Amino acid sequence: MFYHVKELQFNARVSKPDPAFASMLLEQFGGPNGELAAAMQYFTQAFAMRQPHPDKYDMLMDIATEEFSHLEIVGATIQMLLGPINGELKNAAEEAEIMQLLDGKAKKEDFIHSAMMNPQFFVLSGGGPTVTNSQGVPWSGSYVNANGDPTVDLRSNIAAESRAKIVYEYLMQFTTDPYVKETLSFLMTREVAHFQMFEAALETIQPNFPPGVLQGDPRFSNNYFNLSNGADARGPWNEGKSTGLGETWQYIEDPIKHVIESNGMADHQPQGTDRTMKSVEKKDKEMSKERSQHVKKAVPSGENQWCEYPQK
Repeated sequence: MFYHVKELQFNARVSKPDPAFASMLLEQFGGPNGELAAAMQYFTQAFAMRQPHPDKYDMLMDIATEEFSHLEIVGATIQMLLGPINGELKNAAEEAEIMQLLDGKAKKEDFIHSAMMNPQFFVLSGGGPTVTNSQGVPWSGSYVNANGDPTVDLRSNIAAESRAKIVYEYLMQFTTDPYVKETLSFLMTREVAHFQMFEAALETIQPNFPPGVLQGDPRFSNNYFNLSNGADARGPWNEGKSTGLGETWQYIEDPIKHVIESNGMADHQPQGTDRTMKSVEKKDKEMSKERSQHVKKAVPSGENQWCEYPQK
């Protein structure tokens, strides 16, 4: 059950109208890294967590709801940045200020280029936020990633918060309004907070690497293929121990030669790892049984009920 509180989570303010920046800020309203996308992603992911992972469900719903509140902050800021434009558009008389502003082709083009990059922002919405990105591309459900596995979804959310954070960081460079910067800084910082929440939640699931259940073939899990010409770069991604499995990276200097000699990798043998095909098969069965039983235990096979009233 949702309950709307009319006060914003953060007191959004603007010093003066700025239609050009309002158009840019649409990126965080209806863009792929915006607040609506984040809210819908966490909201959708939460359903699969409700019974097998009630703690993750609670967290996802809380953060999804906060993202909706951030969408409201962004929408309110966009509306204030548009100033009196909505009212001017409602004035159909010839002497309306916006008509004077658009008098003549040169002035009209200058207005479009300086005030906005998305003409539909005014023409279709009448000077209000639209569920699009800054270029007028409609919001899409394809922005939502929900795989039904907590170790996958939480990693996806960590990435989503990272992208949203950097977009706010970029946006702050395009406004000089101290009030708007203050609002964007708040929203950016909450992305940092959510990143840490998802990271901490992921750590409560052990083991959580690799994502999902199956462990991966030990013959191929620590091979680095040198697939480019020129100066080669070495680092912890192709030498030393791998971060997830703790295996020693095997640097394959000449991939073409190696593939031919190994019969298309069919005869390639594990190196630099203690894992074997037998140990992996055993782990796969253990993890499959554990994860499957966890879900089956939480989800009844017959009659089911989403909530109890009052909630326990």
